[in-house]
Amino acid sequence: MGTIVNSIAVIIGGLMGTIFKKRIPEGLQKLLMDALGLICIPLGMEMAIKGEKFLALVFSIVVGAIIGELLGIHAWLENLSLKIEKKFAKEQNTFAKGFLTATLLYCIGPMTIMGSLQDGLGQTPQILYTKALLDGTASIALASALGVGVIFSSISVLIVQGSITLFAKFISPFFTTLVVQEMTAVGGVLILGIALNLLNIKQIKVANLLPALFLIPFFIHIFP
Repeated sequence: MGTIVNSIAVIIGGLMGTIFKKRIPEGLQKLLMDALGLICIPLGMEMAIKGEKFLALVFSIVVGAIIGELLGIHAWLENLSLKIEKKFAKEQNTFAKGFLTATLLYCIGPMTIMGSLQDGLGQTPQILYTKALLDGTASIALASALGVGVIFSSISVLIVQGSITLFAKFISPFFTTLVVQEMTAVGGVLILGIALNLLNIKQIKVANLLPALFLIPFFIHIFP
């Protein structure tokens, strides 16, 4: 139920932002993008500094980048975005960026993992309800700047959080306090990458860094 509420919140926030977009001047839309980028900087830093296994973090990011580039994760997600855009969206250029940015923001972080586990283990999904409020609010600002691509990120939320929820009983022993802590640190680095993209400082294929999230549990045992 928590994931469903979270997805609906993203849709509602995205719809509101899309409607407001038509009434917001282009200069203000750009300022909103800059504001979101600035917000992502302290958020990413706060998450990144929670990690205590720096070498594990470095190797996870480096090896993850190599794997992500070889697999072409960013290109695959971008092509998927363009296919959805052709079928459902009238907007050009911003759809893919809105979809990718929102997907990464909403699916990376400790609240995604812990909230989905809480929901899947039969507890009241308070974490996901809180996350729904945060994501819904962020969707208003994101969609006002990037359009309807943000709304379609609700599908990503449904798939990622829903999968963790469904298999919670089997995977919960894997997510120890240490693993979640170090995955949070990796997620923080990725969010810093998103911040650079939003601020147009440097365009980073953050999606190609996603394998790092799955590599960090392995490297924390190599670099104790």
